[in-house]
Amino acid sequence: MTTRARAARSWMFVPGNRERFLEKAASSSADCVLLDLEDGVLPEQKPQARTMVGEALRAPFSPQRYVRVNAVGTGWLEDDLAAVVPGVPDGICLPKVEGPSDVARAAASLDELERRHGVDAGSIRILAAVESPRAVLAAAEIASSHRRVVGLVLGAEDLALEIGLGTERVAEAAELTFARSSVVYAAAAARVISVDGVFPNLDDPEGMERDALTARRLGFSAKSTFNPRQVETINTIFSPRPDEIAYARRIAEAFEAAEARGDASVAVGGQLVDRPIVLRALRLLELAGEGGGR
Repeated sequence: MTTRARAARSWMFVPGNRERFLEKAASSSADCVLLDLEDGVLPEQKPQARTMVGEALRAPFSPQRYVRVNAVGTGWLEDDLAAVVPGVPDGICLPKVEGPSDVARAAASLDELERRHGVDAGSIRILAAVESPRAVLAAAEIASSHRRVVGLVLGAEDLALEIGLGTERVAEAAELTFARSSVVYAAAAARVISVDGVFPNLDDPEGMERDALTARRLGFSAKSTFNPRQVETINTIFSPRPDEIAYARRIAEAFEAAEARGDASVAVGGQLVDRPIVLRALRLLELAGEGGGR
């Protein structure tokens, strides 16, 4: 059984040792902030970052709050979890997951810390980061490995390093299409969310838009970013468009009328609509806040 998060289109990494950034994150327009204790913080600054993130978790926050902890095997994970669990984040982002055993180790630590601090059992979720060829090939097992796993996030830059790619993105990360699709399908099979990796070029808004559109077309639930300037684009692209909502509404209403007549399908705008298409339309309406109890 999996744990679902609230719908979140944009996931923004925030360095855990930068007070000004932490303060701004509390009112960010991102749906979820990832308070970072890992790559965004130098080793000698990690103790201070743990303290700062722990304090930030106790302050009022508008977005969902996840903490990117350090990976299993680094020697820092247990200290990270001990510092943040008392603040009861919505979840942790577990980086560089290689397989289910990494998730199990983090989950066991969360079990113990939740008991110790009186936190509801299982309430802190795990977003597992897929950042290596081995993790890509094990993505399905990782996604379904534990009830705490709420989704997968693609660590595109680390993966690009491991498979020997260059420093510049080509054609909206076409070279990562296999990995991106693997994450999407693994997450969908486990009925958890999939979060695309960051678009690193902050001075290329058109490229960012194309990359986010590609991610949505591939089936990603959301996209991550390091910069607040990209959040609006991500939120727009991963929200249902007015024309999509209108068409989904037409499909739902037409199929409801067809069912009342005893028909299992109906034509809408020249498209034959049967139950799978209707269910996709209803899901889109739910995302748009128009579930209506259908």
